[in-house]
Amino acid sequence: MKKLLQNQKKKNKFVLCVLLLALLASLALMTGCGNNDAQNGDADADGQDAAKETLVVGLDDTFAPMGFRDEQGNLVGFDIDLATAVADELGMQVEFKPIDWNAKEMELKAGTIDCVWNGMSITPERQENMALTNKYLNNKIVLMALADSDIDVTSAKELADLKIGTQVDSSALQMLMANEAYESFKDNISEYETYDTAIMDLKAGRVDVIAVDQVLGEYTNNNLGGEMKECTYSLGDDYYVIGFEKSNTDLRDKVNDAIKALIDNGKAAEISSKWFGKDIVVFEPIA
Repeated sequence: MKKLLQNQKKKNKFVLCVLLLALLASLALMTGCGNNDAQNGDADADGQDAAKETLVVGLDDTFAPMGFRDEQGNLVGFDIDLATAVADELGMQVEFKPIDWNAKEMELKAGTIDCVWNGMSITPERQENMALTNKYLNNKIVLMALADSDIDVTSAKELADLKIGTQVDSSALQMLMANEAYESFKDNISEYETYDTAIMDLKAGRVDVIAVDQVLGEYTNNNLGGEMKECTYSLGDDYYVIGFEKSNTDLRDKVNDAIKALIDNGKAAEISSKWFGKDIVVFEPIA
């Protein structure tokens, strides 16, 4: 009998030990899960905060003077300065991300950038696919030839006898295609990945004129020492806007408000004068 009681006590101690170990293991597991959830939550929150605090700007980094590389490889330009000032106004950081200009809508939809901000003009397609800001810069599309050539385009019909260069998917190309005389010169158009290569071909004599944004043409020509000239005929007025993913109207509106604030306090005019020698900043709704 005594031996039986001793065995029973041993058995009870064993059961208690097992139960205690199980309880401790459960507590450790719960604590660990709780800590992991808290860490994940903190990480998620930090990630969201970081996303909210950084404005990611997509751009073509060869488009002087809006956004381009200086001799040291730094991104500089009017849009770089204005976007930086807007981010400061909003209490955000700004990150500039060079992109394939042909894939800008895809970049927006994928969420790899917050906006396209790089001398982008208004087109019906962009109005359909993006949330656009107000017009913020006054520009026009011009034709430029070599300064020492006899070429001076005075009407669209003269383009039928000229080789024309422009950038692929550019506002200049859109205006050429919309021109009433387009059918007469459409086979004369060469499209380039960048305006830099179009200008190289102009200088090499492979094209007679380039269709280009006036702000880029004037800035580049000054840097080239006046090797080009602006033709009498232009393709029309143009305005720049900033494009956001179609549903991201909240951030679009904040950027609009920040630009208006920079115009009111004179900072926008200061940036414009730095790059263009005059104030060509506007703030007009898209008609």
